[in-house]
Amino acid sequence: MAIVNKIRERSGIAVAVIAVALLLFIVGGDIFSNRGGGLFGSSSNKLGEINGTEIDYQQFMNLVEAQRQQFEMSTGRSATEQDIAQIREQVWEKLIYDNVYVAEFEKLGLTVSDDELRELIQGTKNMHPYVKQQFSDQAGNFNAAQHAEFIRSYTNNTMPAAQKAMWDNFKRELKQIRLREKYTNLLNKTSYITQAEGKADYMAQTEKASGKFLYVPFYSIQDSTIKVEDSEIKDYYSKHKEEFNAFDSRAISYVSFQVIPTKEDSAALNTEIRNLAKGLASAADPQAYASANSDIRSPYLKTPAEVSNEVKAAISGTIVGGLIGPFKEGNTYTIHKYEGITTDSLYTARASHILIRADSTMSDSVRATARQTATDVLNQIKAGADFATLARQYGTDGTAQQGGDLGTFKNNGQMVKPFENAIFGFSGTGVIPNLVVTDFGYHIVKVTEAKSNTLYKLATISKELQVGESSSNEIYTKAEKLRAASKTVADLEAAVKKDNSLILLTAENVMPQSTNINTIQNAREIVLWSYGKDIEIGDVADRVFVLGDNYVIAGVKSGSDKDSPKAMDFKDQILAKIRNDKKAEKILAKLGDAKGSLEDVSKKYGAGALVEEVADINFFSGMLNSAGFDPIALGKLFGQKAGKRSKPFQGESGVFVMETIAKTAAPAIADYSLYKEQLAQRTGLGRTGYIGEQIIREKAKIKDNRAKMF
Repeated sequence: MAIVNKIRERSGIAVAVIAVALLLFIVGGDIFSNRGGGLFGSSSNKLGEINGTEIDYQQFMNLVEAQRQQFEMSTGRSATEQDIAQIREQVWEKLIYDNVYVAEFEKLGLTVSDDELRELIQGTKNMHPYVKQQFSDQAGNFNAAQHAEFIRSYTNNTMPAAQKAMWDNFKRELKQIRLREKYTNLLNKTSYITQAEGKADYMAQTEKASGKFLYVPFYSIQDSTIKVEDSEIKDYYSKHKEEFNAFDSRAISYVSFQVIPTKEDSAALNTEIRNLAKGLASAADPQAYASANSDIRSPYLKTPAEVSNEVKAAISGTIVGGLIGPFKEGNTYTIHKYEGITTDSLYTARASHILIRADSTMSDSVRATARQTATDVLNQIKAGADFATLARQYGTDGTAQQGGDLGTFKNNGQMVKPFENAIFGFSGTGVIPNLVVTDFGYHIVKVTEAKSNTLYKLATISKELQVGESSSNEIYTKAEKLRAASKTVADLEAAVKKDNSLILLTAENVMPQSTNINTIQNAREIVLWSYGKDIEIGDVADRVFVLGDNYVIAGVKSGSDKDSPKAMDFKDQILAKIRNDKKAEKILAKLGDAKGSLEDVSKKYGAGALVEEVADINFFSGMLNSAGFDPIALGKLFGQKAGKRSKPFQGESGVFVMETIAKTAAPAIADYSLYKEQLAQRTGLGRTGYIGEQIIREKAKIKDNRAKMF
């Protein structure tokens, strides 16, 4: 969604970045220093370890609490659970910075001079985005006069002492941010795509081959016929430990009692809605009455996009002052009093787009290719192709997987000017006939809801169907009875077998940071319990977990430990690998030398052997029909000369015999820039700095136990 956010010119850098900027603005560097013991205490209450330095839980929490207070003073509101989670993350990251990155910067001699810092804060050309953010309005417009006045007040020492102290902290932290940016940029410059690599990518995409092959898929042999012993799994693991990354996980078995409304609850709500409808009809101030009696706040003035087609249809059949509804959506029932329409000073529209990226950082040849691609896509749509399908295929921003849908928006500067002008200058709905050009590239745009400034005046009451207290108590009692009778997972399994109304489910690979248990949302309480220091495999929790509309009894069925990995932690992965290898041995033995035509070999082999052909496929993305994308088999197809045939070999998905019928060489070209650019994007070349930072973190042997405690 990064591109969409930029299109909408929401100049707030990103929620996470703004949060970091706020942190840096309100927290001083001294609080993180390693003087006088501070945060670094004994291992008796160890939260983690960074570069050999142990992090004490209680003193970490003291820092978090201090920052929470600073946050609330600065924002004028209480910190939410999400705010506190962000604060914990920011405190932790600052500790990593001080104990890992600073030493790396010093080794490389990276510094930020006073002149450079002054340019970052006051410069007209190189002002840092974080500084601009502090002096920009919600639309992202930088207020130069406000910025100049602030700097003048700071320089003349006329601003309040507290504000000056905050700005001093911000400058110190901005200096550290700049150091990290320099380090990342330095690492990014160490990687580039060579001409030879660009040429190889061009060849992989352009060279064609046709072939005929025999394919015996692994799935043609039943898994149940292949026996794999635990000793084989352990032996494989002992020889391939480097292929596996140890991790903490739990398999949690649980029974969930869903708390759902009864017929009595529905009847009670029906009566309540009828009474509310009478009150709304006679209310002197319908808007105030609705606001006082609704479970969900709803705006009085609603745009067409905010009113469902069902409600619009009901409005067309009523008069001003009439009641419509109730309308059901999920467990919510809504009634409206229609009080007419009015007009807004702004228009609202809804549109979808397909962005073919072509920004100023790209070469002219790449931009020209992008324009041609956009033109071709537009022509396909004009000829009747499905817009959403092509958006998923060609779109390059976060809307692609939603068929290009941008949602609704107003002509208030949310979108960049050329984009906004094109949509709000268009009449009705449909595809805009010409490409829309912005700084981000070429857009194919479809207006899905025509611009309108109509506002419906609707006094709305929404009531949620909720479970009554008696129903809730009855379900909880049943859950508690099961929990009390189940001390172990084995007990829980036995109880479920005796009661057909119960279903035992298992959530595999529950990580320390997990928040959900399969489809149960906000199950953090269960996850934390399962990682408790006194919890053992087979234990069932000593309480019923109340999670939204679910009462849950949970137990730990199995688990793995990052610090002491075992072969059986990776059983499924290893089992699949060994099983396929054994299947390949059986298939190869049955095929023998595979002499004769492929059809004869297939007939001799029997059920499971397929003979298929492919024509003019490329090495980059060639699909081998039933076998799909198999790089080993593709390598054989392109590696052989035309007219050659391979011996039977094991691919990724089965066993093959490959005949190369024809090969078409890629035409020679002079410029591989487009392919170098594509390769750089696919391989994440711009992420070298990020990858380098991950290596540094790995070397620091960071042990982070926070997910087991919060």
